[in-house]
Parts: sequence; structure tokens; C-alpha cells
Amino acid sequence: MDSRYNPAAIEEKWQKTWLELGLDKTPSASNKPKFYALSMFPYPSGSLHMGHVRNYTITDVIARLKRMQGYRVIHPMGWDAFGLPAENAAIDRGVPPAKWTYQNIAQMRQQLQRLGLSIDWECELATCSPDYYKWTQWIFLQFLQAGLAYQKEAAVNWDPIDQTVLANEQVDNEGRSWRSGAIVERKLLRQWFFKITDYAEELLNDLDKLTGWPERVKLMQANWIGKSTGAYLEFPIIGIDEKIAVYTTRPDTVYGVSYLVLAPEHPLTNRVTTKEQQAAVEVFIKEVSNQSELERTSEDKPKRGIPTGGVAINPFTGEEVPIWIADYVLYEYGTGAVMGVPAHDVRDFKFAKNYDLPINFVIASPDDVAGFDLTPTSEIGESQLIQVDYKQAYTEPGILINSGAFTGMASTDAKPAIIEYAEKQGFGKVRVQYRLRDWLISRQRYWGAPIPVIHCPNCGIVPVPDKDLPVQLPEDVEFTGRGGSPLTQLESWVNVLCPTCGTPAKRETDTMDTFIDSSWYFLRFPDAKNEQEVFDSSKVNDWMPVNQYVGGIEHAILHLLYSRFFTKVLRDRGVLNFDEPFQRLLTQGMVQGLTYLNPNKGGKDKWIPSNLVNSADPRDPQTGEPLQRLYATMSKSKGNGVAPEDVISKYGIDTARMFILFKAPPEKDLEWDEADVEGQFRFLNRVWRLVTDYITAGVSRKKAQPSDLTKAEKELRRAIHTAIQAVTEDVEDEYQFNTAISELMKLSNALSDADKNSPIYAEGIRTLVMLLAPFAPHIADELWHLLGESDSVHTQTWPSFDPVALVADEITLVIQVMGKTRGAIQVPAQADKAALEKYARESEIAQRYIEGKEIKKVIVVPGKLVNFVVS
Repeated sequence: MDSRYNPAAIEEKWQKTWLELGLDKTPSASNKPKFYALSMFPYPSGSLHMGHVRNYTITDVIARLKRMQGYRVIHPMGWDAFGLPAENAAIDRGVPPAKWTYQNIAQMRQQLQRLGLSIDWECELATCSPDYYKWTQWIFLQFLQAGLAYQKEAAVNWDPIDQTVLANEQVDNEGRSWRSGAIVERKLLRQWFFKITDYAEELLNDLDKLTGWPERVKLMQANWIGKSTGAYLEFPIIGIDEKIAVYTTRPDTVYGVSYLVLAPEHPLTNRVTTKEQQAAVEVFIKEVSNQSELERTSEDKPKRGIPTGGVAINPFTGEEVPIWIADYVLYEYGTGAVMGVPAHDVRDFKFAKNYDLPINFVIASPDDVAGFDLTPTSEIGESQLIQVDYKQAYTEPGILINSGAFTGMASTDAKPAIIEYAEKQGFGKVRVQYRLRDWLISRQRYWGAPIPVIHCPNCGIVPVPDKDLPVQLPEDVEFTGRGGSPLTQLESWVNVLCPTCGTPAKRETDTMDTFIDSSWYFLRFPDAKNEQEVFDSSKVNDWMPVNQYVGGIEHAILHLLYSRFFTKVLRDRGVLNFDEPFQRLLTQGMVQGLTYLNPNKGGKDKWIPSNLVNSADPRDPQTGEPLQRLYATMSKSKGNGVAPEDVISKYGIDTARMFILFKAPPEKDLEWDEADVEGQFRFLNRVWRLVTDYITAGVSRKKAQPSDLTKAEKELRRAIHTAIQAVTEDVEDEYQFNTAISELMKLSNALSDADKNSPIYAEGIRTLVMLLAPFAPHIADELWHLLGESDSVHTQTWPSFDPVALVADEITLVIQVMGKTRGAIQVPAQADKAALEKYARESEIAQRYIEGKEIKKVIVVPGKLVNFVVS
């Protein structure tokens, strides 16, 4: 037996053994409660980083613990493998996207397997594989049949030189194409959407069911869905038989409308524009058309607009209001028009000041209108013209002024009253609206799942028959980065016969957003090799929902919201019998590295790679300037990363796991510190020596009876069972792995000070190894084997604590005189107040401090202290 802990030797050995024993396979029998442990699957970039290691280690601890607690566990892994980087690699390096992707998958799979994670690799899937995206296409057709998939025109980023659509990330900060350098234009294309808005109310309401989710994630989703109740109002346009519809949550301000704003792309824009304004409006529309949605709605940029010359009527006042267009109003949002109330909206106030538009205050603070006559007037257009002198927009609740029949009302009461009035008059109504918009799923790219429809000149949109799925990506494709999607240029693939009428037709050349692939992958894992159907519903309904989902906070909105949407749609299609996909959600923090920054440099140059810096005197190696030192999220651009393989080769996998778990609670950011890594390595060495010294000593392993224990043995047994209780509580509820490992350290210390010859010591050694198993699985199995066990420690039953062992025979009683602690004594734990006072009075400590003094009062706090008040 090697007296030294050699992680490299034992880790490889046990990974091979686990594989041979099939310990990580998903059980087919259902005679135990189920547990589905899942990490968000990675994009196969080619190399693991510490963020990956942290995510997968957390999930692995949970999976291993649940197996030992008697659950049947599924713990799968896959690859979110479609996406832009593979297509870029094809353009830059001439490597086909499939080849590049599968090479990266092979490399990352090897890295993951090196981590010794208890993953069932037989469940592995890759979203770019035809046997997966066949069913992604089948699900698309389910949406189409349900009326949840449709086409409409929508804006895209268009490179006018390369004649291709660009993703948002391919447009730089100056609005130029990453490849050609051309100024990117906005262009309308006919694209596919999913009607997620049909499920907005259920997606919002069911957040209440997600009691195992962080509150901030639920709040982020609720804000994204953005339900609001307000007023739908119509403003007649002078000169044409049309009305401008607006939606507002502030109907109480409608008497203060001083202008209306249309989105430049609104269909009414051309109709309301006068001849005098036509040229200027066309120039403005062209300028705005080249801006991204982000640019147009940015809070940092001043809002730009131009009058159309058109005029509308405020139906509440009968007054004319000018019609403008502005960059900040988007046609896709709400009605594509807004009412401008600069007196009571910060953005409108700035806009009005910039363009010298009227600012009409119609709500005021109660204190500012005290003494004014606030008698309502009944006639539309009649105004009392109460003047208030505000230097900025008044956005607080208040009292209505200059608001006709509603003058004098509290603004909160005026909202429903004004909506009711508008309904009676026929120019408005109450409306519930959502910020959430339908999901644009079209991508004009090659490396994604083809949308399985055919465009027939006779039949229109025709779904590809199920028997013809998958619609496979062609391989004989040339990647130039120019001329649009490579699929559009491959006539042999595009041109097909209509499956309904046989007429020459064309395939849809758009592929699906990669979020589609990740919105259902968790449903495929329990039946990953099924070639006959998307999955066996009975299997998936048995394993789902996922009991514990682990991933980054950056996926709090889109991925998680889309996954919830898919689950509800497939439930309504009769495929699933549950409402929500993820029971509990853990969003782990980032891994941060020591980072050096030169504040005198800009852009990427300000980050100085840590391997170029002398940590004792950090200076810029080029300029000699002193550097700032901070912790920041590990990234290539900052040069502050730590390669997982470097840590593993030096310390072993178990040490890396222990550091990651111990350094910070899983939901907090983790600061990488080599000294703390070494600390965990020393702790595992200490555990190794404890167990091997015990084995070498060859002491008796007979079982002790609790009634025969000495005082020291009772204390050790209490330490053992306290550790079992504390570790179990820490890993059961909030996953406080850091405090659980602290409890392991306490138990290790208790064993270090104890008598090796005691049978309780043997119980403590076995318990320590079993409690260590989920955290450091390789060393735990090796030590379990050295203790003479033939089965893996991971097949053992998680220890349970004995409540009797936690009861102390003695307690420490503090002795105080006049409130000042003078010492402490050991007393029987069951002693009552009278007995505690007697023990205290008779103690040597009390005698020393109260001798010759009169005891006025004795204060006894049972189980804690006795305080003597003397004179």
C-alpha cells in the first residue's frame, strides 16, 4: 500500500473501473424514486474552461449523492452543436462545419471524461446530428399544425457588399460588417415566427409554480414577458379616414398629449406625410432603416424625430396634435405608435425640449395645487389652465388638473375612469398587453436545422411529410461568406416536387434558430436512441421534469423561457403530461481569475496577460507602467484563464473539484487562488494518511455498543454523527457544498485527535470516506477499497445520523460574576436550574470571585451560564 496520495494513478484506475461496472448507466427499472440531474449542455468550442468544470462538478456531486440516497438517477450530457462559429470556420479555414464540430465534440468529450463525471454517455446527443434534428423538424411541424408557426416580413442585418444576412454579433460597434466592412443596412425579409405570445399569460402565471427557482430569475422572466394593463386609444387623422391607435399604461395623462409619434416603418407614415415634408421624411426613414433595434432604443443616445406634416385629433379634448415619426418607436412593439406626453414622461420631456414641442402638465402634486379650484368641467376641450412650474417631467401619482371632467381626481382613480369613458364614447377600451413578442426563428445560414417546408406555386406552404424527415443538410456546399445562405445557391437541393400535387417547387432555405435545438434536448435524453418517434412519452413522463438544472444566469431569460414554451406546446399536443420542464434551478456564479489592467490603455490592449506580469511588482511589460490588479471573469481576451488540464496534472481531479466546491457557494462568483487549491490538496493528503495509518495499524474493527463507550468515544461518536447531519443538510437543501466540506474537515480533525484503537474510530474513518465520496469520488473509492471493501463506495447507502449520538452527556457552563465571564465548568447536560446554580456555587471559579461577598441575585440561563450579582 502506497503511503503517499498519488491522484494520477488512482483517478485513471477508478474511471476505468466505473466504466466496466456501468455505475453511471441510467436504470431502466422504476422501483426507486427518480432523480434527473442536468447541466446545461455546452457549445462544442473545442476546449473546456473552468466555468464548464464548475458547472459539471456541481451537478455531478448532486447526482452521486442522490444515487447513494437510493434514487435512480439520470445524469446525461450532449452538445448544443449548431451555430455560427462552425460556419465561420468553414469560411476562414475551408473546414466543413460538420467536420469542425465533430472534431471539437471528440476533443471536449475526452476532456469531460477525464474529469471523472458520473455521466451516462449512452444518452449522449448532438443537436447537429440528423438523428436529432429529424425530431427538431418534427416538432416544428407540430407547431405548424397547431397554428403556432407562421411567416411574416421582419427586418434583418444586410451586408450590401457580400449580399448576405448578418447575425447581430457580426455587426461591429460602428454598424459595419465584420467581414466586408460595409455599413450594414436593415432589410425586410419574409421569415418564420413561433407564436410564443399565445402562451404569454400561462408562462407568466406558472412562474408561481417554480418554487425551486431563484427569485431573481423568475423576476427577469416576468419582466421579459412584461404584462401590463392599460388603454387602447384611437386618434382620428385629419384629412383621411384613418385613426392612429396607441397603447398606454398612462391614460390619466391623455389630456396632456401634445404630439403623436409613428414608427418610421408604420404603414400610415406615407399616408400622413404632407408633400412639403415628403423629401425630409424619406431621408429620415432611410437613415433609421440602417440602425439596429438596439441603436434605436438605446438610453444613451438622443432620440431623433421629424414632423410628417400630418395632424390628428385628441378625442378627449378635440384639439389638434401634430404627427411625428421618431427612431425610438418600433413598429413591432405595441401598435407601432405612441402618444407624446412630455409633461409626464422623461423620454418625451427630453424629446419635446429638443424639438420645442408643447409641454402640458395635467397631473400635479397635491401640495402644489392646494387652494386651486379643482371643480371638474364637463365639456371636451374646456380647460381651467392651472399652471404648475415643474422643471422636469412629473412622473409620480398626483391630482389631475386641466383634464376636463376628470380634474380633481387622484391619478390612480382616473386611469380606470378615463378608460371607461373612452369605451362609452367609442374611441378606446381596456387592453392587456405583453412586452413579449413572437419568436423569430429564421436564420439565413447553413449550419442549423433546415425548416421542413416546401413552397409550392399551387399549394402554398406544404409541410414535408413525416416519412421524408429529416430534411438533411447537403454536404456539397461552398462557403464564401457572400451571396446569402449557401443553401439558396444549391439548386439541386432547393428544387423539389411538391409532395401534395407534384408541381415543381422549392425548399425553404432558412434554418432554425439554435435556441430551438436547446428548447427540447432535455426531453430526448431519457430516450435518446429512439429511431421511431421523438421519444417514448411514457419514459419521458416518468423521468421529467428535471429535478435539478444547473447553468449560468446568462440563460435566465431566453433558453429557459423557450424551454418552458416548448414543454407547454408539446403538452397541448398530447405528447407530455406535465407543465414545467425544470423543478429546481441553480445558476452558478462565474469563475474569476487574477487580472492585470493598464488604465492608460484602451480596448483589448488594456488587459495584460497574467503570465507576462511579475506578480510581486505588476507592470506593463511594454511600457513599464504600474498595473491595476483585480479579479475578473476568466477569458482569453483578458489573459487571466487557468487551463483545467494544468490544474489536474499538478493536483488531480479531486483536488480541483474540492477547491471549486469549497471556495464559494455555488451561486456566487469564485475567485481562483492557487494557494487555496494547495490547501485542498493538503486536506486530501491528510485524509489519505488518516485512513492508511489506520489500516497500517491493524487495529480491531469490532463494533462497539453505545452503552459501553468511554467519554472520549462518546465525544467522537457525537462528532461523527454531527458531521453526517450537517453534511446531509448542507447538500440537501441549498447545496452549500463549501460548508459541507468544512464539516468534513472538522470530522477529520476529530479523528486526528482520537484513539485509533477504538471501534468508534473505525466508524469515523468509514463515515469520513462515505461522506467524501460525492465531492472527491476517486480518492474515496480508493480508500474504500483499501479498507477491505469489494464494492464501490458509490454503491453504498448514504449514512444517516443517530439522534441519540448527538445528545451530549455534559455541557460547558459559563460562570459570570456581575456579568463578566470568569471561567467555565463541565456539568451534566440534564441538570435543572437548581442543580446548575449548585454546581456553579460550589465551583472553584465562583468561590474565588464571590468569597467574602454577599450574593444579591443569581441569574441562571439553562444550558448556557450562571451569573452572580454580588455586593
